[in-house]
Amino acid sequence: MEFGIALPTDAASWKTAARAEELGFRTAWFYDTQMLSADCFVAMGAAAVKTSRIRLGTGVLIPSNRIAAVTANAFATLNKLAPGRVDIGIGTGFTGRRAMGLGAMKLKEFEEYTRVMLGLLAGETVETEIEGARRKIRLLNPELGLIDIRTPMRLHLAAAGLRARALTARLGAGWINFFSDVPAAVAMIGEMREAWAAAGQASPLEATAFVLGCVLAEGEPHDSPRAIAQAGPRAAVLLHRAADEALSGLPNISPLPESVRREVEGYVALARTFEPKDAPYLENHRGHLMFLKEAEKPFVSAEMIRITSFTATEAELKRRIGDLRDAGYTEFTVQLVPGQEQAIEDWGRIMKAFR
Repeated sequence: MEFGIALPTDAASWKTAARAEELGFRTAWFYDTQMLSADCFVAMGAAAVKTSRIRLGTGVLIPSNRIAAVTANAFATLNKLAPGRVDIGIGTGFTGRRAMGLGAMKLKEFEEYTRVMLGLLAGETVETEIEGARRKIRLLNPELGLIDIRTPMRLHLAAAGLRARALTARLGAGWINFFSDVPAAVAMIGEMREAWAAAGQASPLEATAFVLGCVLAEGEPHDSPRAIAQAGPRAAVLLHRAADEALSGLPNISPLPESVRREVEGYVALARTFEPKDAPYLENHRGHLMFLKEAEKPFVSAEMIRITSFTATEAELKRRIGDLRDAGYTEFTVQLVPGQEQAIEDWGRIMKAFR
């Protein structure tokens, strides 16, 4: 089991990536959430020149943020700075799109985008639709060495649905899974393995688990100030999702746990007061996966943190991560919250147990 970190992108994220490299983490993943944090490619470029071993990945890039040709060029540029260390993580979008009041991309459009991007990175001439017309495009002079499309880059898809998992398997891509609890994660990788086998893939599945959490001291409660700071933003995702679905008509993508129904319904009632009335998502997603807004803190309970995050004692976390490893996950990635980067030291201790 390898370990990685995920970062709500900061222009200076290279500092945390460099520390992760020193500790032995395999990957630093950078979020592509343009309304909430810094540009992922600028930050990854800085990390590329400040590190030498750690892999750098988008975790995950949202295709609707830029056309496929621009994305292909960006990855090829990064690949020259960090050859052999680039991971292309892409997904249909949650945070980056919901922060603009949008739902996920349609899978057909996502698949077409991926086809064009990969074709360009392979040096092919690709036909695609641009401004309403079909056009042939190609990266025209990679032989000048301004970019690197020769050194392989690894593709990963964040795939939750059955069709998205089937696409992941057809492409032979790595699989990124965002989840809350181990039993669900084990069941999901079982389904992913079935898709992998159905696609005739002979190579091992590379599966990356994405979580947030806090390493608790013995006797430390789930709602301690430290736990709230490090894991509270993950718990609040439950609130933000519920508010989106109630106020914006976006589809319900997960059931509401009964143990926190009162808190969630209380937050949704609060969200109905958000301004502007025609764009409540602006206030709803402020701080998403980064910090808790003062108004939402009363709704983030110890129980909500417990069921949505990897917040537990070191011994318990080692057990959970071991179960993920045994189920077939190949990397365990934990997101660090802005201002709580020191938590990397706690996760580094846990990582050592799996070396």
